[in-house]
Amino acid sequence: MVTIKQKIVPHLWYDKEAKEAAEFYTAIFPESKITNIITLHDTPSGDCDVVDFELAGQPFMAISAGPLFKFNESISFIVYCETQDDIDNYWEKLSAVPESEQCGWLKDKYGLSWQIVPARMDEMMRSGTEDQIARLTQAFLPMKRLDIRTLEAAYKG
Repeated sequence: MVTIKQKIVPHLWYDKEAKEAAEFYTAIFPESKITNIITLHDTPSGDCDVVDFELAGQPFMAISAGPLFKFNESISFIVYCETQDDIDNYWEKLSAVPESEQCGWLKDKYGLSWQIVPARMDEMMRSGTEDQIARLTQAFLPMKRLDIRTLEAAYKG
């Protein structure tokens, strides 16, 4: 019997690129790996690759099942970063659609949206005063890639 390790697993639908995308993502994030690939034959979409993979320990599943569905910004994955170097690294590797960049959000070459944010920003948003949060918000709204120093300076006033 198979043991389910995670109760909720994001499932990503690709046209033909599930395996390619999983390889791309696992090369970017530490502690990541492809855990299983199977091909389903004779489905309504033809042959479909189903790929199980982990990104930083978080399980995902992806399927190559044809062009029926496309990603949009209503779903994104947040990547919390400790340093500006981490933000810059993920931004450089993931961002593929410059016109989609805003407020720490980017879109990768498969159309999937990501938020690359400083871990410190979450703390500031949760514990700041109304004025601190307002300054922080006004600082990040015009940004594309988030800059930790600028955000912390705005927060401090």
